[in-house]
Amino acid sequence: MPYSAEISRSNPTCFLFVVDRSGSMEDAFPNEKRRKADGVADAINRLLQNLVIRCAKEEGVRDYFNVGVIGYGEKVQPAFSGLLADREMVPISEIASMPARIEERTKKVDDGAGGLMDQKVRFPIWFDPVYKGGTPMNQALGLAKTVLEKWITQYPNGFPPIVIHITDGESTDGSPSQAMTDLTQLATSDGNVLLFNVHISSNPSAHTTAFPDTPAQLPDDYARNLFNGSSELTPFMRAVAADQGLTVAEGARGFVLNADLVLIIQALDIGTRPSNLR
Repeated sequence: MPYSAEISRSNPTCFLFVVDRSGSMEDAFPNEKRRKADGVADAINRLLQNLVIRCAKEEGVRDYFNVGVIGYGEKVQPAFSGLLADREMVPISEIASMPARIEERTKKVDDGAGGLMDQKVRFPIWFDPVYKGGTPMNQALGLAKTVLEKWITQYPNGFPPIVIHITDGESTDGSPSQAMTDLTQLATSDGNVLLFNVHISSNPSAHTTAFPDTPAQLPDDYARNLFNGSSELTPFMRAVAADQGLTVAEGARGFVLNADLVLIIQALDIGTRPSNLR
């Protein structure tokens, strides 16, 4: 049965984020004041923190996961900050020990009297917001393929890699259809690479859509193209989505359109929860 390989320190899986850093990521999310680049960076940093926590045991952080981040805009390159810069794929224990910095943030919490109060929290940063240049999506997906080919050679029997691609614009170096196909045709003995596409569209007809099973209601050819390139959710991923209150049918794909920050975080969580961590 595919997508059932046990995930362990000797047989980890990997997550690869491919993130649009083009100039348009300076724009705000639809109906929000926050820049898309800032929101996406925070979502990825929060997810990395959660992955560290998920792998933390009494003796330390176990290397169940390898993680990579590719950014594309003015440049196409690995996109970790700090001491991890230029690393294509990093064990989760090294991510835990080497954030670029720790920021102090505030969040609203219950004050015990029916109101809210600010609480200071420490927020580790591994990935910074950048917004400059075009959208060389094909080049970025090609680099992702190269990185995963290396990883699969090292772990041929692992739970298949999961790629989460976040973009707000159309590719400036040609249609990404073939590049997405080439990526999802890579496979371990447990199944093909899984590709999620999170599309923050500027099309005024683009309504928020999460994990559809058909492209019929999507507003344009570009959204349909990204849908068609996205992988079907595994049964476990559909169950996680349902637990988060999302309606997902059999055949639903890892595609999210016009996501606000909450939905992006949900998509990242669903995409990075394999079922068989040991």
